[in-house]
Amino acid sequence: MKLLTASTDPVYTEVTNPSRLDAFLLNYLQDKRDLPFAHLLLKLSLTVLPLAVALFVPALTGWAWWVALGLFLYLSLARYKGSFGLMLHCTSHRLLFKKKYAYLNHYIPWVIGPLFGQTPETYFVHHLGMHHPENNMPDDESSTIYYQRDSVWGFLRYFGDFFALGVVRLCGYFRKRNRPALAWRALRGEVVYVLLGVGLCFVNLPAAIGVFVVPFVLSRLIMMLGNWAQHAFVAPESPDNCYTNSVTCINTNYNHKCWNDGYHISHHLKPAMHWTEHPAHFRKNVQEYVDNNAIVFDGIHFLHIFFFLMGKRYDLLARHYVELDGPSRTESEVVALLRSRTRRIRQEEVVPAMA
Repeated sequence: MKLLTASTDPVYTEVTNPSRLDAFLLNYLQDKRDLPFAHLLLKLSLTVLPLAVALFVPALTGWAWWVALGLFLYLSLARYKGSFGLMLHCTSHRLLFKKKYAYLNHYIPWVIGPLFGQTPETYFVHHLGMHHPENNMPDDESSTIYYQRDSVWGFLRYFGDFFALGVVRLCGYFRKRNRPALAWRALRGEVVYVLLGVGLCFVNLPAAIGVFVVPFVLSRLIMMLGNWAQHAFVAPESPDNCYTNSVTCINTNYNHKCWNDGYHISHHLKPAMHWTEHPAHFRKNVQEYVDNNAIVFDGIHFLHIFFFLMGKRYDLLARHYVELDGPSRTESEVVALLRSRTRRIRQEEVVPAMA
């Protein structure tokens, strides 16, 4: 176990002497703290986008085509996968561009997003339209509570269910909530992506597989893996409590690369909070985490959590567990706490817990 130490996670630092490029970009941004997003967007527009287009150009053949494919897959599936995914997350909650440049806000979900396997607008609709309002409870179609969350078989069922029926159930959710506009946006994004991918198969099948099929499958897998780890530890007696149905990961390089995504408890508490504010908010409200018996890890992130759970390595999880109120538990007690939070919750337990 660990004690709470000083934070190494990123916070906002004022740009005191902006370059000409920075000054230009800041004219368009709604929040100056999002300047790193603008820089990332430029990088993707000058690398991933032209590579994707080049793969469909008939003149590019032989070894040059394979080099372009390798570069595209490296940038899309490895180098920028996490950074882009969490930029999409942040800009779904808080629009990147000012109101008078609102048309530019379509660039991320409709142009760059598909190159990372994100069907246009479905992430926004799913995440803000359903996941946050339902908070991992039964009406959340991506809820983890009815699965054994340290089970490989449990995760495969969870992922397979979402992959096969996720959009169908999402649209059904919005129909029941009488929100047809959101259902239409989700369905439109899926259909456009599929039609574009199928159409490009007739232009260049290997390129279509590399640019659309592989990123799509991997994107859905990573999203479900992330949600599984973020909501793996759920207290059966209070599954609707943000402090006890999610976790926080601090002091990890992941928070630098992925815009403080490790602060998932505070994100559910305050979904519109700017990504740079989470470390200070957590430190200011540590006592609330203590009072609610929240789970906080130091030095690991959600991929670690996922693979430790799949291997049932509760000893490794306990090693990174933060004792927020000082040494008070033995390792066996921490392991017992973590195990109790990952067991499958029966449907009949949920209603009494919420009463």
